Amino acid sequence: MCQLLGMNCATPTDINFSFRGFSQRAGITSDHSDGFGIAFFEDKACRLFVDNQSAVESPIADFIRDYPIKSRNVIAHIRKATQGKINLENSHPFVRELWGRQWIFAHNGDLHQFNPTLTGRFQPVGDTDSELAFCYLLDQLAQRFRQGHPTLQQIFDVLKEIAPKIAEHGTFNFFLSNGQALFSYATTKLHWIVREYPFKHARLIDLDMDIDFSTVTTSEDRVAVITTEPLTNNEIWQAFAPGEMILFKDGKILQQVLTTVQRLEMEKKDPSLVRKTKADPD
Repeated sequence: MCQLLGMNCATPTDINFSFRGFSQRAGITSDHSDGFGIAFFEDKACRLFVDNQSAVESPIADFIRDYPIKSRNVIAHIRKATQGKINLENSHPFVRELWGRQWIFAHNGDLHQFNPTLTGRFQPVGDTDSELAFCYLLDQLAQRFRQGHPTLQQIFDVLKEIAPKIAEHGTFNFFLSNGQALFSYATTKLHWIVREYPFKHARLIDLDMDIDFSTVTTSEDRVAVITTEPLTNNEIWQAFAPGEMILFKDGKILQQVLTTVQRLEMEKKDPSLVRKTKADPD
């Protein structure tokens, strides 16, 4: 299957360090070589780069690795095809407009017998289960909020209802963003970390490269990085529980769906943390 990389920040930040390690998994340290893509938000719109070449071979990926595009929300994807041809229209992330904003979606997984009814406003361009799921999610949001412009909390509440139903058809790990925040959901595998002041040293797993973040950041910076597999070997990454959904905004968790087990464990450590989250039954 594919791999995902997302970044949500308090201030515009480049993703060069993380993307350098992540892109190695497109043919060097792993075999996710059936195309790649990355989207950088700038307010309501985004810069979207996709290629059906691997992130190891693509000149576009070379540009991304070397050019420090700064953004507060970034979604990247390296593809190992399970459904759909290896071509440009099937390369993630996918983009659509809703309520005057561009929305970006990327998926890791494989959905079977997933044939939702669409109203026609959003239609797949390619033939992947991923793009179909994206169109269905936006279709549902558009129908629930016909007047437009729901809050992030309202969007989160709808996504936490719909995502498990889609996940009944297979593996459904995804990122979704409209440039205001980053929604993330895992049925099998996602990990996250928040880097903030005082920043420390980090060392990549997939590439002989490290960085001292304290030399390139300020006290105002805060960065949440979410990815399929941890990118560094000297930092503590948190694993998503199956069925967990997290909304990241300004480089920190704004909303989170916890399983009962997670809630009990968190309550033992710090009861005040639980009151800031919502829990759903297993």
